[in-house]
Amino acid sequence: MDETGKARVLVGVIAAAHGVRGLVRVKSFTADPKSVASYGELSDERGQRRFRLKLQGQAKEGVIAQIDGVADRDAAEALKGTKLYVGREALPEIGADDEFYQADLVGLRVEARDGKTLGRVKAVLNFGAGDLLEIEGEGVSLMLPFTKKVVPLVDLPGGRLVAEPPAEVEAR
Repeated sequence: MDETGKARVLVGVIAAAHGVRGLVRVKSFTADPKSVASYGELSDERGQRRFRLKLQGQAKEGVIAQIDGVADRDAAEALKGTKLYVGREALPEIGADDEFYQADLVGLRVEARDGKTLGRVKAVLNFGAGDLLEIEGEGVSLMLPFTKKVVPLVDLPGGRLVAEPPAEVEAR
């Protein structure tokens, strides 16, 4: 969320400077890496700094881009690690019932098949082995693999998802 309470979505991160003329390599989290520059103005994690990317080429896991106002390697290096966000409203709507943005999952109520509330989705995480849902409830903290087997139903209009935690997952 930004300072006005609007949802924002992480679409990329500045990975490194590229060359001496202020270009940056951006690791894109969009389905098509080039799309990271198509949403218009991006912002940093706090929503305070604004960036407009102009694509200059492709790179492994992302793109090479020029950022307005960044003209040399030192300025580009200073941006390394900056996460790039776009307002949720700028993203295209998803047509398929089984597709959604991870940001849309945060805040959903998590229920067991019997209707018992387990908590709410606090975050969607990925440490390299697949997506995990961090669930927080009253005195309960769970990390669930985000798979069809463990989360058979995501009901965005109903504001909930149904989870079947594996036996090895213990509430803490």
